[in-house]
Amino acid sequence: MKRLLFLFLLLPFLVAQTATEVEITAEPSHHLALENEFVRVFKVEVAPQASTLMHRHRHDYVFVTLGDAHVSNEVEGKPPADLKLTDGETHFVPGNFAHVAKNFSDLPFRNVTIELMQDEKLRQMPSHWPEENGERTFPGGRSKILFVKDGVRVSEVNLEPGAVVPSHHHDGPHLLVALTDLEIRSDVEGMGPMPGKFKLGDIKWLPGGYTHTLTNVGKSPARFVTVEF
Repeated sequence: MKRLLFLFLLLPFLVAQTATEVEITAEPSHHLALENEFVRVFKVEVAPQASTLMHRHRHDYVFVTLGDAHVSNEVEGKPPADLKLTDGETHFVPGNFAHVAKNFSDLPFRNVTIELMQDEKLRQMPSHWPEENGERTFPGGRSKILFVKDGVRVSEVNLEPGAVVPSHHHDGPHLLVALTDLEIRSDVEGMGPMPGKFKLGDIKWLPGGYTHTLTNVGKSPARFVTVEF
């Protein structure tokens, strides 16, 4: 009888220890939104008081938090890490690990996870960015470089209604992640105005090789993150 009781109590522990690890593409809370030679982008949504499956990140990645969040990051082989994240908080995470993310909030935990598909090659290359930190302000707005990792520069832009990001050039492609609903207009040199509307959490892959200004033509402040290659 005692032996049976011991086995009964041990069973949940054994099940937990043998939990199956899945690829990120098979994890139900991760929804593939974009894939190309540079990135693989997932829109992540973990239900309130729920958790992901144990899943593996094989590449370095950037994640952008959508809304305030309280989660437990449980990396395989390490103690759980309690994280309280603010809306728009953006981080770089080295890859090649498996973890479970538990949502302690009564609201969904949402983020955009951006895998850097050329991370191994880019780690070996010197940075080509003339600026790797700093903040630029202009009437009604600001642009702040958050970090440069794996040859990728990540910035946050804030624009009041009517504000304009001064003329600037994009050598390479970049990814835009909307932190608010956006109604913006891109005025590209040699081309006509290009209006764009985005919802909170939307992503947009943009090619390089052009110079433009960017205007917030909406009635609300605009906020977004760019990941430049």
